[in-house]
Amino acid sequence: MQGKTKILFICHGNICRSAMCEFVMKKIVADAGDTNHFYIESAATSSEEIGNPVYPPARRKLAEHGISCAGKTARQMKRNDYQKFDYLIGMDQANLRNMLRLYDNDPEGKISLLMDYTDRPGSVADPWYTGDFESTWIDALEGCTGLYHYLKTK
Repeated sequence: MQGKTKILFICHGNICRSAMCEFVMKKIVADAGDTNHFYIESAATSSEEIGNPVYPPARRKLAEHGISCAGKTARQMKRNDYQKFDYLIGMDQANLRNMLRLYDNDPEGKISLLMDYTDRPGSVADPWYTGDFESTWIDALEGCTGLYHYLKTK
């Protein structure tokens, strides 16, 4: 993984938003022919869904856009992820609080929210509560596209 930009997307359960972002970002990077320059994963702040696959409606939304998330199971973020990854990208303020707590308030400035890379900062819509996977798709696509452009111009 030397020389690769390493990104970890984080949400509460790692079965909807962060998992969708992992695979959206992998597709953006692959479509740009940039796969060799990135390492991308996702994780949860909680332990509730550990080992579970991507939530079926999220899986279907990705599939509508030709993206497979086959084999992905939820994992919880770990303390050593801070050293392993260059960017730790949360989906909302609750994720951010949990990340800052685990990672000692982000001494290296690696933590941000996905929508900070767009013209509409804030939270990624949480489809677990809304059932609106289209809004989450739009946020994930816009956020990951913005993040990719940010990283390419850095």
